[in-house]
Amino acid sequence: MKIFVPLDSAAKALGADEVAEAVAREAQARGLDVQLVRNGTRGMVWLEPLVEVETPEGRIGYGNVNPDQVGDLLDGKLNSLGRVEDIDWFARQTRLTFARCGVIDPLDLDDYETHGGLVGLRRAIGMTGSQIVQEVTDSGLRGRGGAGFPTGIKWKTVAEAEAPQKYIVCNADEGDSGTFADRMIIEGDPFSLIEGMAIAGLGVGATRGYVYLRSEYPDAIHILTQAVKIARQRGLLGPDVLGSGRAFDMEVRTGAGAYVCGEETSLLNSLEGKRGTVRAKPPLPALQGFLGRPTVVNNVISLATIPVIFEKGAQHYADFGLGRSRGTVTLQIAGNVKRGGLFETAFGMTLGEVVNDIGGGTASGRPVKAVQVGGPLGAYMPMSKFDTPMGYEEFDRQGGLIGHAGLVVFDDSADMLRMARFAMEFCAVESCGKCTPCRIGAVRGVETIDRIAQGDAAAIPLLTDLCETMKDGSLCALGGFTPFPVMSALTHFPDDFATLQEAAE
Repeated sequence: MKIFVPLDSAAKALGADEVAEAVAREAQARGLDVQLVRNGTRGMVWLEPLVEVETPEGRIGYGNVNPDQVGDLLDGKLNSLGRVEDIDWFARQTRLTFARCGVIDPLDLDDYETHGGLVGLRRAIGMTGSQIVQEVTDSGLRGRGGAGFPTGIKWKTVAEAEAPQKYIVCNADEGDSGTFADRMIIEGDPFSLIEGMAIAGLGVGATRGYVYLRSEYPDAIHILTQAVKIARQRGLLGPDVLGSGRAFDMEVRTGAGAYVCGEETSLLNSLEGKRGTVRAKPPLPALQGFLGRPTVVNNVISLATIPVIFEKGAQHYADFGLGRSRGTVTLQIAGNVKRGGLFETAFGMTLGEVVNDIGGGTASGRPVKAVQVGGPLGAYMPMSKFDTPMGYEEFDRQGGLIGHAGLVVFDDSADMLRMARFAMEFCAVESCGKCTPCRIGAVRGVETIDRIAQGDAAAIPLLTDLCETMKDGSLCALGGFTPFPVMSALTHFPDDFATLQEAAE
């Protein structure tokens, strides 16, 4: 009997380790031959710990298992969810990047290969650097870390730059609220990230790579570090990648806990051992990045998607999506929502479908009031915007941004003035201090919102003007995007501001 119990951080927080211990203990006590596999998560967090049992009919799932139920599980008395792949929430997905996550043992390279791993790298080894870059360009892949910049253009810039050394840097500093895709793929399928970075190295002529991983992810740090060691031992990394005669190696570096280090130039400064402050552009990191050398800086999901593109072909990936948003988007559904988790689907599903159909509405049962999309710098989208398709340009036209595709749901009890204040306070606390609009503007923003809360209606135009200054004058997205949640709260939920003003009067 083979039993799968997730080792994902979310599953562990809900008791997966205790369930795994109970399975091992009960199996030994009964003299059963049980193979316990600690897999990643399938992304259905509301069902965790989700235990799976391998049968001739497929893997049968059991949701919200606790240690006391393990005996019934082994006796076949526990009610099942049926085949995991047939669960409606899972079956409706288009799983490309996350196809292996939750299926394989994260640190079993043979298991990874059995499920399509290394096919893309082996294909890339037979291609020239320019062909590799063209394949990525043709796929339409854009940065999944927030900005949505075309990956192929970034790679082409680095590939054409003249330098004695080039680098691949993976931005795994996943600091946005309501986001967890990077962590899930690293904990559940780390070799996909390693393979993607190796392909990137072959494409642009880089022989060194670094993963900048946030310190708040101890499980991800451990798993990725082990995966890198295994990859090096098996010839996937090193001076002769899979016998190709071409070199690429990488290492994991841990951040110190600054939100602003999710911005690529701050990350590079931190990676070099400097204070994590934003660099002015130009020069672009693609030309003068890590240690002043041409550097590809991509998000985890962007790089973990590269093996899929090379395994199945650029056109296969580009066939999914909407407009200029090609491929799939890894939606991270969180907050006050009934069914939270990771849902991978082609770009194009509307925001309302994601929240009400996939997410099941609020966990509290109260009406949905707003959804913040794109982390703490994302706009609050009201229900009137729920027909907006999930696409970069489509969200931009509605005054929002997809960012890292995290969605945090709020019901009608949320106070949007307080949420606007939180956005400004967050910026004030996390600012690197490099530029005045962000460093000073956010502090003044908190003070101005406090004036509005006390009934000073004259402060509203001042807040609007301050947001325009921050948006136009900040060096990076922290100060530049903080106006999105503030102004969206003010624009779409004026009653939350007016009520306090009237009360004060």
